[in-house]
Amino acid sequence: MINHYELKDAIILIHQIASRCLKCKVPQCRKNCPVSTPVPDIIKLVEEDRLREAAETLFANNPLSAVCSIVCPHERNCYGHCVQGKKSEPVEFFKIEQLLSGKFLSDYTPPLIEKNNIRIAVIGSGPAGITMSILLSLKGFSVTLMEARDKIGGVLRYGIPEFRLPRNIVNHYEPILYKLGVQFKPNTFIGSSITLDDMFIDGYKAVFIAVGTAKPNKLGLLGETIGNVYYAIDYLKSPEAYQLGKDVVVVGAGNVALDAARMAIRNIEPGGTVTIINSLPEEEMTGNRREIAEAVDEGVNFIHLQQTIKLEEDGVKCIAVDVEETEQGKVYEEDFTRVRKVPADSILVAIGQGPQGAVTADSSVSKTHRGLVDADENGYTSSRGVFAAGDIVTGPKTVVEAVAFAKKVAGEIEKYCLEN
Repeated sequence: MINHYELKDAIILIHQIASRCLKCKVPQCRKNCPVSTPVPDIIKLVEEDRLREAAETLFANNPLSAVCSIVCPHERNCYGHCVQGKKSEPVEFFKIEQLLSGKFLSDYTPPLIEKNNIRIAVIGSGPAGITMSILLSLKGFSVTLMEARDKIGGVLRYGIPEFRLPRNIVNHYEPILYKLGVQFKPNTFIGSSITLDDMFIDGYKAVFIAVGTAKPNKLGLLGETIGNVYYAIDYLKSPEAYQLGKDVVVVGAGNVALDAARMAIRNIEPGGTVTIINSLPEEEMTGNRREIAEAVDEGVNFIHLQQTIKLEEDGVKCIAVDVEETEQGKVYEEDFTRVRKVPADSILVAIGQGPQGAVTADSSVSKTHRGLVDADENGYTSSRGVFAAGDIVTGPKTVVEAVAFAKKVAGEIEKYCLEN
């Protein structure tokens, strides 16, 4: 709980940040935010000391505002497109959002809601599922949120490390959902005992699928099943269950690879090393720039332009990758004459995720060639009354992109239920 003095300092900081905003007529910060956060409106409310109203506006626009203010790739969104950045430091609006939204969650009081007696099922309690549950509940729908695990959060709880996203932020959402009247069914694995057909028989008007992508992609290399090779996405779910040893190698170039490396360096034996190996040049790594910099500061090593070819009990065998600039663009060539081995007691594989769970195997819902749910831009699937959004449709994306998609689909579900 934030004390009086901390709150006073936070308010001073909020005003200092707000004072730097140029209040552009066409705010690029809002334009480049996936959920179109009304930055100028929030700045105005802050300057007028209407902080509660500012927090309410942020929550109404993005129920996961408190989360996105922490984990968003701000350099690609609001912060990276602030015009102040052309001559000085961009405005750190995300800090305003973090301070306002975090406090708002802790004392959230729902408005009076008139129920419409229409029942909707939400499968999966990650970013898209939580967003959908909140938005539809506020519209008067009776929402049942079903989750295969015992707690809500999905990737927020089991994929993003505690040092990046404090669990107390995620924990705030359970009482909020309860206050809104959402019924939570934990440890409920859809597609085995319960099917989509069962839900419609029981009177659900619509079903929203938001189960995410928790199945790790395979490298398809020799050694992938040996005892010291693990998948990073699984490691992040319960890092305390793993004995990594002294030296760890992470194969990958994205945010999961970075999260796994940063978690591993906190858990390896004294004097050990954590090394990320990827086949790309440093500037083409897909992970967030800020997180890459933080990983370097924490002591994570990086080896670029190395293609992994075999996983072994004492390390990772790689070959060099050469990059050549041509008129058609960059060309990457593997050089099998330049082989090296990076020593490792444990190896973490982080090359993306795909769909997992029996719900996606339901024959009534069409899938893409990648096994994802085939849904259009408004969330409609091939099965009447079944909608989907988030990573299970797009593949792994950012939290804010999942929220934006879910917001759009929430409007379509509302329209569908009221018209049918």
